[in-house]
Amino acid sequence: MPDKPSVLFVCVHNAGRSQLAAGWLRHLAAGRVEVRSAGSTPAETINPAAVEAMREVGIDITDQTPRLLEYDTVEASDVVITMGCGDACPVFPGKRYEDWKLEDPAGKGVEAVRPIRDEIKTRIEKLLADLTPTN
Repeated sequence: MPDKPSVLFVCVHNAGRSQLAAGWLRHLAAGRVEVRSAGSTPAETINPAAVEAMREVGIDITDQTPRLLEYDTVEASDVVITMGCGDACPVFPGKRYEDWKLEDPAGKGVEAVRPIRDEIKTRIEKLLADLTPTN
């Protein structure tokens, strides 16, 4: 893996789970990892409950916008983490893939998004420890 690994988070709408994960990784990696997110059918805006849930832990994701998953983005990423996009995610040989089974926060209030946010944080901490081992 290169000096600065890149991680791509993919979910259907790129409005909830993938944005939560990208927000956590950007925050916890503090520049040590390149962070990308995309969706197979992106929404127009980020889920407001996801924005609020992240605000509660001091992370601002209001500047993020859902993006369409593109071939080049997957090709340029070292790790691809999918969250419910199924067969819409292209697969490249030699990439590390993980599929995180997470509840979809779409249409749910912030109370329902908090446990999803917290589960994602735990997974991000493990991923980060694996990607940036201390020597």
